[in-house]
Amino acid sequence: MPSQVASASTETVAASDMSESEAKARAKIATLEGLMEDAQARGIDVKREETLVWFSKEFLKFANWDEENRDQIEAAFGYYKKDFVARKKYYADILPEFERTEVGKMLDTGIAELKDVLAGKIDRPAANPVDWKNITVGDNALYSAGRPVFLYDYFSKTVGAPLTDTRVYNDHLGAIFHGGENLYPVNHDRAINTYLLREDGTYDPELLREVTDIDPSNVGFLYFWNMGYPDWMAEKEPQIGMSRSLFTGFDIDNPLIRKSWGKIARDMGELTKGKKVTQLGFVLSNEPHYFAEKNHWTARFGEMQQISDHTFNFFRQWLTEKYDGDIAALNANWGSSFTNFDSVELEVPMAKNLLGTPKWYDFMRFNMDRTTNWFEFLQGELHKGNPDADTSIKLMTHLWTHSPRSHGLDFEALTELTTMIGDDARAVGARSVQQPELKTPWEDRYAYDWSDLGMGYDFVESVAPDKIHFNSETHMLSASNWRELDTPPEYVRSTFWLATLQGMDVGTSWFWARDPDGSPEDRLEGELDFFDTALTGSYAASVNMQPRIANEKTQVYLDMNSVAEHIVELREQRRAVRIFYTETSAINKNNHMYAMQSLHEKLFFDGMPVGFATKNILEKQDNSEWDAVLVYRTPYVTDAEFAALQTYLDNGGTVIVDSAKSLALNEYGKARTAKLNAGAGKLIVKGNADSAAMRKAALVEVSELPAVKLSETNPTGQKGVMWRVIPNGKGGHIVNILNLGKDNADITMSLREGGGFTAVNLETGDSVSASTKLPRHGVLLLEVTPAG
Repeated sequence: MPSQVASASTETVAASDMSESEAKARAKIATLEGLMEDAQARGIDVKREETLVWFSKEFLKFANWDEENRDQIEAAFGYYKKDFVARKKYYADILPEFERTEVGKMLDTGIAELKDVLAGKIDRPAANPVDWKNITVGDNALYSAGRPVFLYDYFSKTVGAPLTDTRVYNDHLGAIFHGGENLYPVNHDRAINTYLLREDGTYDPELLREVTDIDPSNVGFLYFWNMGYPDWMAEKEPQIGMSRSLFTGFDIDNPLIRKSWGKIARDMGELTKGKKVTQLGFVLSNEPHYFAEKNHWTARFGEMQQISDHTFNFFRQWLTEKYDGDIAALNANWGSSFTNFDSVELEVPMAKNLLGTPKWYDFMRFNMDRTTNWFEFLQGELHKGNPDADTSIKLMTHLWTHSPRSHGLDFEALTELTTMIGDDARAVGARSVQQPELKTPWEDRYAYDWSDLGMGYDFVESVAPDKIHFNSETHMLSASNWRELDTPPEYVRSTFWLATLQGMDVGTSWFWARDPDGSPEDRLEGELDFFDTALTGSYAASVNMQPRIANEKTQVYLDMNSVAEHIVELREQRRAVRIFYTETSAINKNNHMYAMQSLHEKLFFDGMPVGFATKNILEKQDNSEWDAVLVYRTPYVTDAEFAALQTYLDNGGTVIVDSAKSLALNEYGKARTAKLNAGAGKLIVKGNADSAAMRKAALVEVSELPAVKLSETNPTGQKGVMWRVIPNGKGGHIVNILNLGKDNADITMSLREGGGFTAVNLETGDSVSASTKLPRHGVLLLEVTPAG
């Protein structure tokens, strides 16, 4: 439980009570604070050092708490799987000294940097601090004091602490006010859920105040926490818990749910209209998913995969429209003999061996459409109460980047629908560190799995290029299946920089669970149920135990915000090459997304942003924004999708197809007689081309290649360094370089037009030679100026 202890910045600790490592760390703090005084006297910005000192003092306090409460720390490690369970006592024993040692290391780094700044060896830009109370939401960026900023904080943050508690809401951790973020199936603080609503249609006044009385000072967001429902609803609707997902604890097709949530959405929109806590909008759902295949992990929750009568009647209605009321057409397609659509039956969840059949396609496509229908309804009702309310959905990006399509989510439709892009994309390090049997192929080439932040973000940013992008639960610091107690700070810098470069405007990270006195928040103490133990399992080896990681996350935001204008311009570049994407093939093919990943990976390291094209993108967006559309291992497309490609060609576009097998089938696997023709455009059909050949063909069609070229050598022999280039408005270029590879890389830069140049690191003022070594996880932001 939180205690009203003194702030870390003012607390004093008797020297006799300190460990040797703590005493050394506090001496280093004193040294750094002395350097900060010198710097301030010379007009040098020390925001970065202020954050470093704050985290240092906090984690020294945390280490003492952990040392005095080893039984609780041991229990926390015991809740997490992998090798932590077997060695929980060991980790509990080493943790306090580990934390103190890590504090010492980051202070050493900070002292060395500030000395170099004072000596004129480093010329760093001043921090661009966030004014949490005065954020402006633009069309495609957030602004503080007239400059673009990227916002940071934590999701599920010291629950129970008031928003006015500056020990928790501050510049160091972040100060985004938010409500309804609790991982409980019932109501808790600041939650918008069905527990607000009484059976007579009135609101529980105490619970309503948790929403209406949220502190109005800071930028923020609200959650529609769909976890459960009160008993009176279950008594009226026995099937209300069917067809649910893990964090949507009810049937979205249930009429009582729709009536109740419609009222809640309208009224909460009206009651919170104009408040700063809604500047980042309403998160309409936490990680929705509606898996409809047998033997999926969600089967453990019983009702989750059972289809209600309401859902199945909706499916019958959907089929009626899909087949234009012709039951004979459905029977011919399914191999069935139903007398009418009202008699249609289907076993759900479905057996995986039905993948690729008309039955599978119809239900999985319906499952996506019904989810979109739910969110259209929910957003529509919210907008009746507040037409200007922004919205997002916390979509799990890996459900798009990976192949199974039984989850009921049409990422394109949902990203088009909401006013902001929403997700909880992740990056994970090598899982094989703890479990060698889980080693994946990317570990042989890359420092971490960047597919969510790479391909996933390229897709949603292609769908909605002009929307604020809100990752309301970043999983770069840890995830359910990965974490390391000694995560390198350089990893944190690389992942958050990549995510931001790829489009992320706001990131609230998983998760901050320390009370100000150092103890775990109260949800992690006492008797624990299923959700509590899952949450407690997230505490072990998390950012809450890693001072260098907590500090580095904020440091990278201070650095990115100091050069935010450049990053915004870098990510607004034209996406010259587009990969054609369709849910039709993704639903019907077992490993469709692996083919998409292969092609995306080949294009990602050519100095240009990668884009996607869909039927909707081809029809709704300006086709001059790209030079070529690539169709790769995509056999299944609807007639409408095929027609969109043909219209694009007729209008002068360029399409490159890997082989005659692509586009050959409709959504039911029936052969298509029509073939694409060039029309007024350019059609290139390759002979069974692989992803490398497709990349080569695509680059020939690009009208303007990057002005700065980059080549690399590394031990893997494969590309791992990505870069982006924009003009600086002065005849030179801004170049952003990230080494995603597993090893250090030797890189060589050159101008495409030839000639010499100078390059300066915009974060340090250092000169960078044309050939240099970029370490694993390395990040460079350069200004390149041609000679003469």
